[in-house]
Amino acid sequence: MSNHSAAGTFEKVPTLIFSSSGEAASVLAAEVAALIRTKNEAGKNAVLGLATGSSPVPFYRELIRLHREEGLSFAKVITFNLDEYYGLPSDHPESYACFMREQLFDHIDIPASNINIPSGTVSSDQVFSHCRDYESKIDSVGGIDLQILGIGRTGHIGFNEPGSSRDSLTRRITLDRVTRQDAASDFRGEENVPRFAITMGVGTILRARKLALMAWGENKAEVVARAIEGAVTEAVSASFLQEHGDARFFIDEGAASELTKIKLPWLVGPVSWTPRETRRAVVWQSFKAKRPVLKLTDEDYNEFGLSDLLSEQGPAYQLNIRIFNQLQHTISGWPGGKPDADDTYRPERARPYPKRALVFSPEPQDAIVGMGGTLDRLVEQGHEVRLVSMTSGSLRVADSEADKFASTLLELASNADDPSAWRRQTEYAREVLRILEEKGEFGEDPALLRHLKGLVLRGELRDAGHALGIPAEQVVILDLPFYEKGRYRRFQVTDEDVKGVTQLLRDFKPHQIYATGDAADPSSVSALCFRLIGAALKACEGEDWASACNLWLYRGKEKPMEPHEIDMAVPMSPVQLERKSRALSRYAALSSLESSASEANRQNARHYDALGMAEYEAIESFHRWKRA
Repeated sequence: MSNHSAAGTFEKVPTLIFSSSGEAASVLAAEVAALIRTKNEAGKNAVLGLATGSSPVPFYRELIRLHREEGLSFAKVITFNLDEYYGLPSDHPESYACFMREQLFDHIDIPASNINIPSGTVSSDQVFSHCRDYESKIDSVGGIDLQILGIGRTGHIGFNEPGSSRDSLTRRITLDRVTRQDAASDFRGEENVPRFAITMGVGTILRARKLALMAWGENKAEVVARAIEGAVTEAVSASFLQEHGDARFFIDEGAASELTKIKLPWLVGPVSWTPRETRRAVVWQSFKAKRPVLKLTDEDYNEFGLSDLLSEQGPAYQLNIRIFNQLQHTISGWPGGKPDADDTYRPERARPYPKRALVFSPEPQDAIVGMGGTLDRLVEQGHEVRLVSMTSGSLRVADSEADKFASTLLELASNADDPSAWRRQTEYAREVLRILEEKGEFGEDPALLRHLKGLVLRGELRDAGHALGIPAEQVVILDLPFYEKGRYRRFQVTDEDVKGVTQLLRDFKPHQIYATGDAADPSSVSALCFRLIGAALKACEGEDWASACNLWLYRGKEKPMEPHEIDMAVPMSPVQLERKSRALSRYAALSSLESSASEANRQNARHYDALGMAEYEAIESFHRWKRA
């Protein structure tokens, strides 16, 4: 753990940075345990404010461990949850009441009477009084001792969306579009996400004696930096923590990556000028000065606070050439290596050729989103490409897709020359339609429906692969058990999952592996799949193929790589970008981030152009994965 406090030049809230979410969760849970025991010894209840979402999951698992293994009792703990979706009953699988039972309450000894969660089903005319009573109940137990918080991409705490005032109290609120997009996978489509929620207000939260906000992964980095270093503003409700006397941020290295001391350490103090840090500084300076790398001057280095770098590695002209060459050497139209070429300065080795390339996609769309153009290149250049979806993706398929399939099947049967020959198909289709009608838009999918939805995405993945020249027999769906048996934010990885990935690696013996999820939220499908790949590779240590295998990381839904992070930049022509777009069009439903993949690739190219590189239509980027 790195303990960075508000004594830093830019941070306005004490900030603790940890190597992992698990480490952070252990530290915070230990503090909660100490609070509970201290309160109980004084004959008092400990009052905790709790949050939902993916961020608190490792924290709740650590509390459960402390209860089971170290005897921490919650018998004298009173809890108040931040929020609840309006319109969802407490037994709905996506309600926060259900989430809290599954993630914490069912596993500890807290009395049901001590649990307080806003009601999602209170009638509209009773919302105001319900919210007022919630405030009164918090006051009646002496207020909240410690409030746990997460942070959304809009900067919200609770559901206090942009525009929430500092003095706002518990109330019903309309959810922001970005918030609903982020919850779309949980509800199998953005159109199914509730439009309203009941939430504690900013003022309610700030009345707690202590505040602890958790954030994981690079996707949260930008908004975390705004909340910690930016102005206090209603546009980012988490920024109000700057005004609290005892608030802290608990974040991992990914979520900390946009903090000034991490991203621009030369503006804070002395820097150890490693090759990566040097490239980061020169690239940043190039963008700030709006000049290509080769046109940067000594004066620019001094103006942008890089005089130490200049004195250590200058003059500017020589430093510029070195960084320019490094950036230029990342560009390669041969992601599998160019055969019979001098590969001294190429990202990927020339031999062996052709290579066996294993491309992992956590869900069926991820690899096409993140590296569809590179897949096209690998196939075009004669490599053996195996495209592997680690999960079925069934949780992201809307009910409307299953309805469409079943209705089409019934229509085919009714128009057949011999409808009786379609008896089994007709029964199946009617059963699907019955399940859809019975469960409603928010009900839990039974096994039959999840299987059908998985088949829908399986077909879409094969169509997308075909658009990029990958034959169906080279497309693999692992259907890993953790996904098939779980739900978003509720997954539990087991040895069975590791064995499935390990066997695939040993069967294929790849020369290259492409993976994603290193920068994702730790509880996301992408992050879990990334850890599974790491565990499988560890199991294969010492095997000849494993030691010779190159590992490349790409980004799907996560924050794009910055130029200084890129070790291989694969350019795409307009025709190749169009092929990638055609492959993506095979998917019936993509999130807004996934749909904008082509524009993100164009932005990569614009960055390289601004740095003085050759001008390309688009670029996909990769980072060399160095195993610990």
